[in-house]
Amino acid sequence: MSYGIKARVWGDYALFSRPEMKVERCSYDIITPSAARGIMEAVFWHPGLQWHIDRIYVCKPIAFTTVRRNEVKSKIPCGGALSAMNGATDRPLYLNTKEEIVQRSSLILKDVEYVIEAHFTMTERANETDNPGKFKDIVTRRLRRGECYHTPYFGTREFPAYFSLCEDRKIQTAYEGEKDLGFMLMDFDYSNPENIQPLFFRAVLHDGVLNLDDCEVVR
Repeated sequence: MSYGIKARVWGDYALFSRPEMKVERCSYDIITPSAARGIMEAVFWHPGLQWHIDRIYVCKPIAFTTVRRNEVKSKIPCGGALSAMNGATDRPLYLNTKEEIVQRSSLILKDVEYVIEAHFTMTERANETDNPGKFKDIVTRRLRRGECYHTPYFGTREFPAYFSLCEDRKIQTAYEGEKDLGFMLMDFDYSNPENIQPLFFRAVLHDGVLNLDDCEVVR
């Protein structure tokens, strides 16, 4: 029996930052698999299951726009926080917004809509009462009702993602033929917590569908 789930997600803006852009943010052409997994985890997360993204359907044409966003150029160092906890008073435990704030340009996506096709597998942390059928019923119900543990978002929290259950047998996409999107971030390898490694893959749309089954992953 298949325990796959299809979720339709959409929003006004999205920003899936390319890691090679060091200063100003530039988005990938479409949602990354790791961002899609984050949306599914926002809808339903449980230690007894692990989400896997199978396909991403691009339902609206890829369109970019430019915005300027206020950001801070540094963060409170961990050592400063520890020193303050130990009673040190020579390091201020705050950021001076006037000095630290910078305005940066961002190339973001606008008017996005995708269908995320995903499945889950059971993990060793599942309880005796947990089973795939139970989890699928819960996820389906939460998608229909619009329930989530926290608001899912497209790359950054200021760009919320709206979602619903997709029950369409045939999904209309925005593209026909093949469209090469270049290398894209797949996910992160957390097998070694001391050395977390990014994983990349060659993203190619076939009739508007990004198929992630058996794609070649590079480091």
